[in-house]
Amino acid sequence: MLSSTQHQSWLFYLPLAQQAALLKDDLLEPVDHLLDDPLLVDLVRDCLAGRRPASARNGRPGIAPDRLLRCCVLKHLKGWSFRELDRELRSNLIYRRFTRFDAEATPTYSAFSRLFAVLSPEATQQIHHRVVGLAREKGAAPGHKIRIDSTVVESNVHYPSDSTLLGDGIRVLSRALKRMAAKCQAGALEVVNHGRAVKHRLLEISRAAKSRSEASRQRMRDSYDQLLALTRKVVRQGSEVLQRWKSGRLKVVGNLREVEKQAAQLRHFLPLVEKVISQTKQRVGEGNTHVAGKVLSLFEPHTQVICKGKAHKPNEFGRLVRLDEVEHGIVSGYKILEGNAADTNSWMPALDQHQACFGHLPKMATADRGFFSAKNESEAEARGVAKVALPARGRLSRKRAERQKQRWFKRALRWRAGCEATISTLKHPFSMWRATYKGEHGFQRYVGWSVITKNLFSLARWQERKNRAQEERACCKRLLPPDGGSC
Repeated sequence: MLSSTQHQSWLFYLPLAQQAALLKDDLLEPVDHLLDDPLLVDLVRDCLAGRRPASARNGRPGIAPDRLLRCCVLKHLKGWSFRELDRELRSNLIYRRFTRFDAEATPTYSAFSRLFAVLSPEATQQIHHRVVGLAREKGAAPGHKIRIDSTVVESNVHYPSDSTLLGDGIRVLSRALKRMAAKCQAGALEVVNHGRAVKHRLLEISRAAKSRSEASRQRMRDSYDQLLALTRKVVRQGSEVLQRWKSGRLKVVGNLREVEKQAAQLRHFLPLVEKVISQTKQRVGEGNTHVAGKVLSLFEPHTQVICKGKAHKPNEFGRLVRLDEVEHGIVSGYKILEGNAADTNSWMPALDQHQACFGHLPKMATADRGFFSAKNESEAEARGVAKVALPARGRLSRKRAERQKQRWFKRALRWRAGCEATISTLKHPFSMWRATYKGEHGFQRYVGWSVITKNLFSLARWQERKNRAQEERACCKRLLPPDGGSC
């Protein structure tokens, strides 16, 4: 059942509430009234009500939609984990007042994890569109200019070496088998703990990899062979146990639902581990360094290798994200791309998204030289974009050099450079450098909420600057001398 924050205040909390109202937070106060938008709250309410057919009416009282919305914004603003969010809400009066919990009990970190997952990627996109709509209604984002860029958001994975992936496979499969064995009749399922042997093989491989001598390479291949043999043994046992469970030959005396849960884990991880075995054989045994569709993580299988040409980080493990930014730092659109896509393929989709969001194409569009192609430039101009500022690559012709020396082109490129600051702001204050939510849907939700939070605070800062300018103009009018001179 959906709860509401509209209720009578607690009698014994009133004196404390009066003192807590005097506490201010410079970051949270400007955005507080933006989160009171009824359409934003309704979008969250629809997600909570859609969990079950009668979730809005029946069941025990749940979290109020406006509280969930504010908790999501607070978490991404501070870059907290769910445990940190739980601890801070219990101990800080300012955060309690911002999230409207006041004197009531706050959810646990595990409840926050489940509640945040209710906000699907589609709902997150709708909330983002509404925030951009608020900026458009208030005049902060008319959509006359757009700058486009792409960046890599890392997945929450360790460095994907073949040996560690094999070790992860043995660990997760053995864990599921042990939990199934605990629910079976004594002696029905025997599971061997290979943890110590795996640790020794991983150490041998890491030590041998530090040397390039032929003897070290042979030791590394031998250790890989032993690790592969252990992995195949665990995979065979997991496949046999699944067959026994499916045919009803596994003697279970415990909770059947728990056994089915672990069987589902085996069904999920077995194909991934088998793929890791295959790619390890190709890379280590056959020397094939380029394996198509390489598994980079058993826990985040959507992770991809992205090469952006950075000297300090040649390979990044995550997903490529396109960001479209309009006036006053409002990110009007974001898109998670497949693979290591070329930036030239993202130019026209960004303009299409802008037209769908604002109802018109921008008067000026710009991006870095990675987006340049003669086709992109001509298509944007043919569709009605008056000023297309895409710096060309390579040696410039005289005509091209004259175009790029024009004043409007230089001003557009100077404005484009602000997109780098936006990406840095998203990755550090708003924690978008690494997505910590699980799965591909979790990755999309994490990126979306980082962008939503950043937009809310960009809009709040714009309103603060606008109000300050209005106050200064009003003050000048009051102080204006009778003879009409300057104040």
